[in-house]
Amino acid sequence: MRIARVTSADERDAVFPVLQQLRDHLDREAFAELYEPMAEEGYRLFAGYVDGEPVAVAGVTISTNLYLGRHAYVYDLVVDEDHRSEGHGAEMLEHVHDWAAEEDCAAVELESGLWREDAHRFYLDLGYEKYCYSFKYDLE
Repeated sequence: MRIARVTSADERDAVFPVLQQLRDHLDREAFAELYEPMAEEGYRLFAGYVDGEPVAVAGVTISTNLYLGRHAYVYDLVVDEDHRSEGHGAEMLEHVHDWAAEEDCAAVELESGLWREDAHRFYLDLGYEKYCYSFKYDLE
């Protein structure tokens, strides 16, 4: 799999169907509208390609906080449903790890929905540590 940063609108359009498998509430218009401020805040989108077709997508930011220091945060990670269990997710995260290390990050962090038990096993098998719960409070 060839992994590259997604930088153009055409590239974003090409990877959207894969990303939408994870974020199924988004249509192309909402994605385009949200992407711009996210990119300004440092969101980076990477795609993995097999035979020129996108099969995996990762959306990542770099930030700093008091408990992890400088770290990469994976907001989005998805492999096309027709290409799952082929090693693409692990390869994508390895790319994110390497990129984060090059960016002087101390860790890579992500969240996963409580119901996504298969994903949890995948992350644990890759050496991720389950170390906290994430909470949200809706303001609307």
